[in-house]
Amino acid sequence: MKGTPYKMRWRAKELSLALIILVCTTIFILTWDRSPTLTSTLPSKNQLQLSPDIKTVPVDPKTHVKEDISTLTRSETVNNKEGQHVDKTRSTNTAKSSSDFEEVTIQKKEAAAKHKHSPKREETNVIESGSDSKLIAETNNVILRGNTSEQEEKSMEHQACDYRKGKWVIDDRRPLYSGHGCKQWLAPMWACRMMQRQDFAFEKLRWQPKDCEMEEFEGSKFLKRMKDKTLAFVGDSLGRQQFQSLMCMITAGKNSPDVLDVGKDYGLVIPPGGKRPNGWAYRFPSTNTTVLYYWSSTLCDLEPLNILNPQTEYAMHLDRPPAFLRDFLDRIDVLVLNSGHHWNRGKLKANKWIMYVGGEPNTNRRIADMGSAKNFTIHSTLKWLNSQLPKHPHLKAFYRSISPRHFVNGDWNSGGSCNNTIPMSIGKEVLQEESTDQSAANAVRGTRIALLDITALSQVRDEGHISRFSLTASPGVQDCLHWCLPGVPDTWNEILFALI
Repeated sequence: MKGTPYKMRWRAKELSLALIILVCTTIFILTWDRSPTLTSTLPSKNQLQLSPDIKTVPVDPKTHVKEDISTLTRSETVNNKEGQHVDKTRSTNTAKSSSDFEEVTIQKKEAAAKHKHSPKREETNVIESGSDSKLIAETNNVILRGNTSEQEEKSMEHQACDYRKGKWVIDDRRPLYSGHGCKQWLAPMWACRMMQRQDFAFEKLRWQPKDCEMEEFEGSKFLKRMKDKTLAFVGDSLGRQQFQSLMCMITAGKNSPDVLDVGKDYGLVIPPGGKRPNGWAYRFPSTNTTVLYYWSSTLCDLEPLNILNPQTEYAMHLDRPPAFLRDFLDRIDVLVLNSGHHWNRGKLKANKWIMYVGGEPNTNRRIADMGSAKNFTIHSTLKWLNSQLPKHPHLKAFYRSISPRHFVNGDWNSGGSCNNTIPMSIGKEVLQEESTDQSAANAVRGTRIALLDITALSQVRDEGHISRFSLTASPGVQDCLHWCLPGVPDTWNEILFALI
């Protein structure tokens, strides 16, 4: 009997504890469906299930990794709440492995939001022949990625892209303009659609950088970005090709009567006895954007020795920048320079150019060598330009690397040819770290002038030249220097657009 009060108190405690548990359980059940914290602790029913043959690949969070494959389905990268990246195709929610293409079902998650930094497209084709292409749906890997903060994503977004490295892929949305339609800006001698060439598979190629996405070019976006600004190309005939390419890209190859010819504002008029001006300048009035080209094949100042003699020789001042740059640099916002293919004895003799240094005919034998003269001139002009940049903080300056030639078994005047018309026959991918044009890379080193490096990616495009289809060449002479337009120079401008 002595233990009875203690037993009653113990049972009362048990009943109280049971009552507390009952109340808590009731509250837990009632609030179950309303609590996102509780429900998030459960395994997701929509979690991606991988088949044994697909492995998770660790990814550096600072790098956007892309599969090294030749064909991909049109896809979008999706960022779900678990921070995973999966491919979602247009028609089915499946991914395929590169080995046996077994389908792995991916259930949609309603709460998934499209990743704002995801690629816009992943569409390529495989070339079966010179003119036929075939779309093959294939995804090599499913790449899962860890959580990244918004700050990290912004850092990734602004991370510098090495546009030199990448590969050529087929894109059925190319070309960006019609070779038939862009007659307002495109010279007939470079419009291969107006020639006898029949194979135009080369027009469908797009450059895909290795570790990043290149911004899609749109004329309206370009004009908006260049509002109240001037872009100038100064260089040789390859620079003129890039200029005409950009004009066609901006207008999508359509006739644009509203564009104004403002060549007179820059002294670009036909000289007495001349056939054409030393350049062209056009203004888009909707955004007050000017695009111009000035011919200066050697990027040095040319001065007639006797202005009264039509057959006069010209002083080729290797240590002076072109007078056009000195006169109009303050009116230019984006400048693209190039030089290269005119540095040979034949060109100097034909143009009656005599090398001058320090205001006098050059007597230095080391500089007289063609390669040395070119390097001396380019370094002198870029050194001067770099010294002017602090005075023009709005100016972005680029030096474009050399455009490769593809003459085989000779040169332009000795039976050289480039008869291949099948894209990517000599390769499609560029992975090298250093520039192929080392002289250009050396010239900009230590300056605030950027290198627009297009040499290596153009080197694998031997099928893109005008070749034997030239309208102006003599019989048996091929043009393996200039490019068909639309063509490779369009990519140079896409990279330029991304950089500005």
